[in-house]
Amino acid sequence: MTRMAILGAGSWGTGLSVVLSQARKSHEISLWAHNRAQAEMLQNRRENSTYLAGVRLPDGIRVTHDMPTALASAQVVIGALPSVYARSVYSQALPSVTPEMIFVSATKGLEPATHLRISLVLAQVLEKAGNVKPAGRIAVLSGPVVLAAEDRALAGRLQEELSGPSFRLYTNDDVLGVELAGAMKNVIAIAAGACQGLGLGSNPLAALITRGLAEMMRLAAELGARPETLGGLAGLGDLVLTCTGALSRNRHVGIELGKGRKLAEILAGMRMVAEGVDTVVPLLALAREHGMELPITEQVDAILHRGRSPKDAIREIMDRPLKRE
Repeated sequence: MTRMAILGAGSWGTGLSVVLSQARKSHEISLWAHNRAQAEMLQNRRENSTYLAGVRLPDGIRVTHDMPTALASAQVVIGALPSVYARSVYSQALPSVTPEMIFVSATKGLEPATHLRISLVLAQVLEKAGNVKPAGRIAVLSGPVVLAAEDRALAGRLQEELSGPSFRLYTNDDVLGVELAGAMKNVIAIAAGACQGLGLGSNPLAALITRGLAEMMRLAAELGARPETLGGLAGLGDLVLTCTGALSRNRHVGIELGKGRKLAEILAGMRMVAEGVDTVVPLLALAREHGMELPITEQVDAILHRGRSPKDAIREIMDRPLKRE
């Protein structure tokens, strides 16, 4: 039996704990919640009514607020954390980390302060442990059906450990491409939501998603990712889901912005994090470091942080100079 710890008890972390309890191989799972009261509620009521109402936690999942308890004897540690908190939570975990632990980052964003992908943030934290070597011990979960690791043997082992009847995973060794896709698609989804909130119809939405994918592919290729990664499940697949799915938080933010609501008001009414909001600024900074233009991302930034109306921003995207596809 594999002992697993999941850090983060939001909708993503809670959902992962449920599907991993049903994996082909038996697991002992601990779910760590940053809030003590939330941890006690989950442990006693066996339902995350705040983030995943109506889904019962299997009896074998132990919920705790105590980090050493969550990580005790863990072989696999999965971080389902907002990007802005990833470094602090991994640093909190560091005293309980052992050289044998394998880490899986399930965060879809960039660290706002450094513009780093979260696997790199995790590697920096682990290097402080001295006796823990990050190389060959870090993987990335995105899509949520893509498991990426530079070490193919590690990816294959985790694929066998984590896959189950309702959770089929595909492996990839392009960690850079998978993480960039997971971060960028959230930003494009805000623009897609704005299109829908403005009532622009299916044709403009399809065009925006398609051009959003092209924008993602250009930056990813410039940074060294493989084009086929962006055209696969981690890129196109997750982009379509996030831009059209009813449960997409980033799409929801865009829809409400398109209807005329203010960002602060929208976020105040949300219990879950919309990663695209925090990803826009570091993503643009990363692009500028490499001399790249990201037209859709720039307009999302203008809506979120410079007071531009969604109507004017979407028109700016549509009115860009005519050219070949």
